[in-house]
Amino acid sequence: MAAFVRRRDELAGGEGVPVGLAHSAGASRQWVSDELTEAARAVADRSREEGEAWVVRLWRRTVFGVWAAVGVLLLVELLLALAGGWSAGRTAGLVAAFVSAALLSVAAWLHRARGGVLAPVIGEDNRLSTSRTVAAGWVLLSVFSVLVLAVELAVASGSDERRALLAGLDLSRGAGVVTVLALTCAVAVVVRRTVAVRVQGRRLQKVRADRPRAADLLTDDAGRGAFSDVQYVLISAVAVVFATVRLARQPDQLPDLPWGLALLVVVSAATYLAGKYAEGGRPVVLSVVRAREMGDLHSPIRTGDDIEIRGAGFVPPGATAPDRLARMVVRIGAVHVHAPLIPVPGGFSSPADTALTVPVPVEVEPGRVEVQVVTAAGVETNRYPIDVVE
Repeated sequence: MAAFVRRRDELAGGEGVPVGLAHSAGASRQWVSDELTEAARAVADRSREEGEAWVVRLWRRTVFGVWAAVGVLLLVELLLALAGGWSAGRTAGLVAAFVSAALLSVAAWLHRARGGVLAPVIGEDNRLSTSRTVAAGWVLLSVFSVLVLAVELAVASGSDERRALLAGLDLSRGAGVVTVLALTCAVAVVVRRTVAVRVQGRRLQKVRADRPRAADLLTDDAGRGAFSDVQYVLISAVAVVFATVRLARQPDQLPDLPWGLALLVVVSAATYLAGKYAEGGRPVVLSVVRAREMGDLHSPIRTGDDIEIRGAGFVPPGATAPDRLARMVVRIGAVHVHAPLIPVPGGFSSPADTALTVPVPVEVEPGRVEVQVVTAAGVETNRYPIDVVE
């Protein structure tokens, strides 16, 4: 990547361009674009290979993390036992933790090519899904709580003790947790369906990431912090911590989640879902003008001229990498023109999210033709008519 950046900045300054092309601005620009496109594809291939290898190695790290959490739980219970003594609840907690860790380890091995334990929360775009991660947190807490009660029930000696443990599963005590669990799982399913429908309807542009990152939980596809995601993760994390503390204090029943906190999670989930419905939108061409350099005379658009297409949404979130920019295509009539990469120090002046510059090839027939942009996500804009004169 560093070598690509150096090469881009050199070409942006006019260094390395063949002398035979210096007389033609269009030819030199096309040569520079081809050079950068080839280099960008090489970088992208290496990045994808590194991402695939990273995901394959990830499953071992997830297993280590699961058993490290069990070790932390054991250490905490031993420290607490020094002050209050050992109890059946602590035994049940350790047994439930070992059973949960064993099941997660088996699942990680079965999905070792998809990220191990994280496989269920990695979306189709190869990013960590916020909705699935939040739902997975509540599912794990619920499973652990039921396992604790099951172990305590198995070692209970008296009938009164067993009846008390069974009463801990009453809906009146666990209604808050059950409500939040059902809601977060429903949100995860609805969000997946919503994204799929919007992508198929070309109202949302999705570009696959090279590998999942922890920051995906708090950002959008472009890596910018997303308010709806941040508030959903933070509020859900606080609620999970509160429920975990309640379970530690009363291991003989489901965590008693107050309705006020449950309602807070409901509002947070509704905000997150509304944010998912609001994001995205189709790319649109607003205007097409003849690109004029200093000293050029005013004239209509002719073949061989450059045109500047102005609009919005030309670069999908997460598609700012050079190889993705090079995939942008402009239809001018029946002719497909690949948008050239125009380098400037530190980046590219075109293609950009709101404007891109392409030449009108000689294959375009004079007359009224339509211009349409196809983004790196494969989404087409509206058709915009222009007049090309001889």
